[in-house]
Amino acid sequence: MIGSVRGTVAYQAAEYCLIETAGGVGYRVFMPVSQMRTLSMGQEVRVLTYTSVREDAIQLYGFLTQQYYDLFALLLSVSGIGPKVAIGILGAARPEDFYLAVQSRDLKMLTKLPGIGKKTAERMVLELKDKIGTLESEENDREFAAAVNGEGKSEAINEAMAALAALGYSNSEILPVLRKIPDYGTLKRDELIRKALQMFAKK
Repeated sequence: MIGSVRGTVAYQAAEYCLIETAGGVGYRVFMPVSQMRTLSMGQEVRVLTYTSVREDAIQLYGFLTQQYYDLFALLLSVSGIGPKVAIGILGAARPEDFYLAVQSRDLKMLTKLPGIGKKTAERMVLELKDKIGTLESEENDREFAAAVNGEGKSEAINEAMAALAALGYSNSEILPVLRKIPDYGTLKRDELIRKALQMFAKK
């Protein structure tokens, strides 16, 4: 299995690009449209690849970040979803938006994704909800630590945590909620508290 390809973007099509390595070998790599748009001819790039083996073809699917690769592999675990549908989903939605839609059972958002009908959306929610919770927690842990340690960002988060603790919530309850607030690293203390209380009220 080919785990990654490093080389120069030698050709770009609608759904794939050709990456030519230093040894002169060119790999055709299918990628999400959203990531394809960030590439340019002649650009040096390293792509994480997933090798799909079928009876009639061996195809490479590539991703610029580990987050996209992980979600692609996770989507393939859902009954009825193959590489083409999975790559289409990643081209239409960011991983964090997809995670949120699954966890909130937002079937309306999920059925807007290419190749996804109501039954498939329901199946994704059923099969991925617990798995996505683990992946999202790991990703959010890294992002949250960066926000807390980042210059000018830790004060608002720390003050919000202190205020919520004063209301009787424990850190084990507060941290997961704060991590789920969109753009938590840029919000002020009062905004963080208000959004966190709204999320606690929904539980």
